Amino acid sequence: MSDGTDIMANSGGGVDPTGMDEPKKMTREDWRKKKELEEQRKLGNAPAEVDEEGKDINPHIPQYISSVPWYVDPSKRPTLKHQRPQDEKQREYTIMGDWYKKGVKEGTIVTKYRQGACENCGAMTHKKKDCFERPRRIGAKFSGANIAQDEFEQPQLMLDYDGKRDRWNGYNPEEHMKIVEEHAKVDLAKRTLKAQKLQEELASGKLSEQVSSPRHQWGEEDQNAQTERDRNSEDEDEDKYADDIDMPGQNFDSKRRITVRNLRIREDTAKYLRNLNPNSAYYDPKTRAMRENPYADAGKNADEVCYAGDNFVRYTGDTISMAQTQLFAWEAYEKGSDVHLQADPTKLEVLCKSFKVKKEDFKEEQKKSILEKYGGQAHLDVPPVELLLAQTEDYVEYSRHGTVIKGQEKAVARSKYEEDVLLNNHTCIWGSYWKDGRWGYKCCHSFVKMSYCTGEAGKDMSNTDLCEEELAAVEEISKPKTLVEVS
Repeated sequence: MSDGTDIMANSGGGVDPTGMDEPKKMTREDWRKKKELEEQRKLGNAPAEVDEEGKDINPHIPQYISSVPWYVDPSKRPTLKHQRPQDEKQREYTIMGDWYKKGVKEGTIVTKYRQGACENCGAMTHKKKDCFERPRRIGAKFSGANIAQDEFEQPQLMLDYDGKRDRWNGYNPEEHMKIVEEHAKVDLAKRTLKAQKLQEELASGKLSEQVSSPRHQWGEEDQNAQTERDRNSEDEDEDKYADDIDMPGQNFDSKRRITVRNLRIREDTAKYLRNLNPNSAYYDPKTRAMRENPYADAGKNADEVCYAGDNFVRYTGDTISMAQTQLFAWEAYEKGSDVHLQADPTKLEVLCKSFKVKKEDFKEEQKKSILEKYGGQAHLDVPPVELLLAQTEDYVEYSRHGTVIKGQEKAVARSKYEEDVLLNNHTCIWGSYWKDGRWGYKCCHSFVKMSYCTGEAGKDMSNTDLCEEELAAVEEISKPKTLVEVS
């Protein structure tokens, strides 16, 4: 038996020790020598393989364990280093039971905006784009009011294998006590209601009549009363039948323990009865599906009928956008872009959005270049036809007095505040008159708010040049009097 040094030079598939050349194909003779050497090593007649640290490699180790993956060591040297713990991957893991803290920090109240905080709510633990609070009209950065509390900073937990797969990690057992207390309160309310109902029956005398009846004395109880009590007990226990459910479909509630099959309502018309023509839309009895419109041969559109087939429902929502994305993926693949809707949807979505943005920019640049070359921007900035001609298609018919006879009168835009509220015999609202930097009433030219209307006499008095004392006397007279002053 010759030494296995020269054989081991070719045992790695003819790979160059530098690892730069491509692996060479082993000949049949080299393969036979390699197998013989492995057999001799297993029998103990040949020395075992040695790794880079000088340790012997057990020849009985299976090949799928001893073979080195191509991404670990491309040199293909005999080693078991890839099976031993890696020093660079060793790290301290988080203790089992530690979990992310949620909520806001208690005990700290901030009254002033801090540099670098969220511009919307004022918290330091997030930015404006990550803020979950409703966008304020004036952010906390500019108002300095209602500064939100800081949340707990979420650390990066280094969980080990068991910690990642522990489904109860981070669970608080005290949460279950809230459920127990809720059920206890419900049971207590049921007992109280039952006791109250029993007291009412005793007070009204219904229960005493049933006890003193001859049927009850002889042990013969009324069957109807027994059935009624059974129904009441069933309602109290909340074990209801599926016929009592208002809404069809799958309905499961842990409190009521109700499960209903996914069936249609009995009052609804079956799909195969909508059009009895045998050449109409096909109905699949196994899946209960009718994909086409059953009223298509009658010349009715989907908008005119209450049911237009299952495909009509399928083409709603994001179905159309999904089909457009798939069409874009096919066109991009034909032009050389390696995209696929199912294999890499994120890449396709980003590419599709960038394509749409570039397409809009190209159209805008093309439109701008045409306008710069030929002109005509003034014709594009024309207001709508309704504003130009003051005409609309809304028909309104008026009487000779100006009231609306036919049609709907144009609605007046109003705010959430009260408008046109007339007080103290005024015919105009406060603020309808302005003179010398003061507001007043237009009907009497009075500058005193909440005063009584003086009409034309007030206008004549305000037009005359009165001295300040007279004006003060007029204002004193026009002030509303209290009930004490009137009495």
